Amino acid sequence: MTSMSRARVARRIAAGAAYGGGGIGLAGAAAVGLLLAEVRLARRHVGNGTDNHVPNADGRYGHLYDTPADPPLRLTILGDSTAAGQGVHRAGQTPGALLASGLAAVAERPVLMRNVALPGARSDDLDRQVALVLADPAPLPDICVIMIGANDVTNRMPPTRSVRHLSSAVRRLRTAGAEVVVGTCPDLGTIEPVQQPLRWLARRASRQLAAAQTIGVVEQGGRTVSLGDLLGPEFAANPRELFGPDNYHPSAEGYATAAMAVLPTVCAALGLWPAEEERPDVTRREGFLPVARAAAEAASEAGTEVTAAMPTGPKGPWALLKRRRRRRVPEPDRAPVTPSP
Repeated sequence: MTSMSRARVARRIAAGAAYGGGGIGLAGAAAVGLLLAEVRLARRHVGNGTDNHVPNADGRYGHLYDTPADPPLRLTILGDSTAAGQGVHRAGQTPGALLASGLAAVAERPVLMRNVALPGARSDDLDRQVALVLADPAPLPDICVIMIGANDVTNRMPPTRSVRHLSSAVRRLRTAGAEVVVGTCPDLGTIEPVQQPLRWLARRASRQLAAAQTIGVVEQGGRTVSLGDLLGPEFAANPRELFGPDNYHPSAEGYATAAMAVLPTVCAALGLWPAEEERPDVTRREGFLPVARAAAEAASEAGTEVTAAMPTGPKGPWALLKRRRRRRVPEPDRAPVTPSP
């Protein structure tokens, strides 16, 4: 499928989500049924190498930067098992802890991190998660990171419904004053027990949803980072390193790889990234594109950021596509984490 074709499909799904349309299929029903059977077989391996326990990483990071003058930044993580950090055993290995430590190092300020993600969650659970965030008597988060989408595909949630729930979550958080970064649907074609040609189908479905998610998020004032291709070639080339014992969730190294892709966008959203990095670099094929085309391109390349850039033009809303250089996530703060009450 060409980039233009992917853009058209993503635009149709996003339009259906915005205007209450019915389910627009990601692929043929029979093929999806076969894919789901394969994924269910893959899930039987989940639990053989790990359990459903997720380390509690909530707390304060960047203790070295504590000063009375600078209140801590507030980071909240929402989403599914990938956002929660299922598959690792130490709090410091979860994506929330890695992002909080990295953000503290860049900002040179402490970071209070809260994670409300739920393993197994689909996008419709974001309504509940956002309500938890907004009901917290503590100050609202400065930034929220959402990772969601894989369970929508495997549970056959209509993509229009999936995008509608995600867009609503982003809109509510942005209205409350938080910046929002979304790590889009990962590539399900990397799950080892899923064989060809269903790997190709899983990859196609994942990328179509990721592109549609990007359109919905950007139109609500959020930013997206593509995780699909990141969890594709790199994970396929290093499955023993980047997948955990269950061959389904990322390992500690896999989560660190994902965090490295998301951290620059989190910092940029808060105005903390170097100014020279914010200018489009034509040598890296960055620039301004219609949002649907930017979404389609981002869905197939790791760590690609899309954010709103220009008012609506003849081809609809425009966005800035950036391929940020990957930077190593700073080592987690080794000082004890203070759990949230």
